[in-house]
Amino acid sequence: MPGYLTGFNCLSCPAEFPADYGGYVCGKCGSNLDALYDYRSASREFSVKALKENPVLDIWRYSALYPLKGLDTIPGLEMPLSPLYRAPFLEEKTGSSVVYLKDDTRQPSGSFKDRAGAVVMAAALEKGVKVTSCASTGNAGSSWACMGASCGVSVVVYIPESAPPAKTAQLKVYGARIVSVKGNYDEAYELCLEESRRRGYYIRSTGYNPLTREGKKSVSFEIWEQLGYRAPASVFVPAGDGNILSGVWKGFTDLVKLGLIDRPPLLYAVQSSGSDAICRMVRKAGAPGQAVEPVRVSSSTLADSISVDLPRDGKAAAAAVLESGGDALAIDDGEILESMRETASRSGIFTEPSGAASVAGFIRASSEQNVPSPAVCLLTGSGLKDTASVLKAL
Repeated sequence: MPGYLTGFNCLSCPAEFPADYGGYVCGKCGSNLDALYDYRSASREFSVKALKENPVLDIWRYSALYPLKGLDTIPGLEMPLSPLYRAPFLEEKTGSSVVYLKDDTRQPSGSFKDRAGAVVMAAALEKGVKVTSCASTGNAGSSWACMGASCGVSVVVYIPESAPPAKTAQLKVYGARIVSVKGNYDEAYELCLEESRRRGYYIRSTGYNPLTREGKKSVSFEIWEQLGYRAPASVFVPAGDGNILSGVWKGFTDLVKLGLIDRPPLLYAVQSSGSDAICRMVRKAGAPGQAVEPVRVSSSTLADSISVDLPRDGKAAAAAVLESGGDALAIDDGEILESMRETASRSGIFTEPSGAASVAGFIRASSEQNVPSPAVCLLTGSGLKDTASVLKAL
């Protein structure tokens, strides 16, 4: 498989960089980068006909649109296509015609973040990397440690002291070196960047390494295939630093560029009301094409995976919501916990609070506006990662 990556463009200024660019962010303004592809050439491998004939039944079936030269360095762990389940209980509750749950609790480390981890680790191995780092509230770090363990790559993870014990246990059992920070995720993030630059670690952190978005977009390709090569009408995405949301948008816009769908779905960013920076960014901008300015909050939520003061990919996430015609929703923690309990008891899928936020957001949106159908709610992490919060919901 040839690599179809052609380079990177800055999301804030006109700067562009070649495919072999050695930096993480824009060398001119310091903003986040977006990967560019030769879509015309990639379409030979990424078409309905080619995918129907492709015997690969995991995320690597979409490798034509990953920033890789080949598949020789992919981690050995299976990266399955996650199930897309119909959710009758949500249809009954809201009066919606068709609602689905995208279950990413089954990934190797129990989190959606494995999509990014697998692709970024493959890219790191192409570069001959030996020591890597990551800032995390828990899921991204445990995912990165999981991928590192499978490839023999050393992983250093910077986490806030408040990270749930189950996620810290994952880090330890995978053999990661843990740097526990007396502060929140944002402080762990800054320390990770500072020490990693000084020590020469390869940095995986979201909102900094542009390749994380390229792994996360695989969920959009899967949903499109699972719906019979059609895009859903709306997608509800838990949002913290914004990188999952920008990844979902990238996946659907890739499909538009390939001529496989006419338009992307409406995207709904769902945040805790105690960590709602992206919601505020969307409200402040107001309309597509308007400047999106960063917003910092003082986050406080039991949904630790989406607890962020300053969203590192917030600009791209807020712009995606606005461009899609969707909305941003701030949900109380009590609603999130209730949705976690109801999703488990009515569907059999046990997701952590951040994953249940998408369901809570869908329920709220359905009560306030006409949500286009079919709708998809992303369940982004296993409930076993945060049993302390589960007990609060019972």
